Amino acid sequence: MRNVWHELSGLLLPVACAGCGRPRTELCAACGSALLGAPARRVRPSPRPPGLPAVYAAAPYENAVRAVLLAHKERGALGLAGALGRALAGCVRAGTGQSGGVGPLLLVPVPSARSSTAARGHDPVRRIAATAARELRRRGLPAQVLPLLRHRRAVADQSGLGARQRRANLAGALELTAGGRRLVRHGLLRHGGVILVDDLLTTGSTLAEAARAVREACRTAREPLVHGGCRAAVVAASPSAFEINRN
Repeated sequence: MRNVWHELSGLLLPVACAGCGRPRTELCAACGSALLGAPARRVRPSPRPPGLPAVYAAAPYENAVRAVLLAHKERGALGLAGALGRALAGCVRAGTGQSGGVGPLLLVPVPSARSSTAARGHDPVRRIAATAARELRRRGLPAQVLPLLRHRRAVADQSGLGARQRRANLAGALELTAGGRRLVRHGLLRHGGVILVDDLLTTGSTLAEAARAVREACRTAREPLVHGGCRAAVVAASPSAFEINRN
């Protein structure tokens, strides 16, 4: 019911830009340009957590981009998923090449805790990933969303934790779902086509843990890694991750 209310409220209540508050538009041209106006770039947090795959991001997490992500994630502005998904699709293309490589692109969302999803009334990363997959298919790249990861234990709230504390908090916290393990056992999960997706990169601990879970499952099933492992794409990253970009 909450999702239905979000959709209806967007039609009945006055609309303002999520990035700057400009009236009568959900996302104005200027804020849309902040999100989508520059090519996706490879980003890297410092310190870089062990096992972090190559990550591409659309924009720094600041100002209008930060406001848009929070509006979608925390305030249920579901109409923003279109622009956020297009931004994520651009990052996937940047990380895989325009051709997408061999096989379909498998977008694997980083899972949210069940309590967070219930409190928000939606899964923001999975919603953005679905929009990104549609955009990639529209551009001729085979892509689908596979929610292969889940939490196998509870984790503490990450806010206020430093990089080392986040790594310790998340170590061993994720695993493949039963469906994901079946795909690996039958050789149907082309690891070279796996793109881990999230809305935001800060310390990189979450993506590093997600990559570990995928690698461990493939190693257990003796499924060889392709192209050295999975890759990752996010809508935004901390500004410092862009500043040390050496590519």
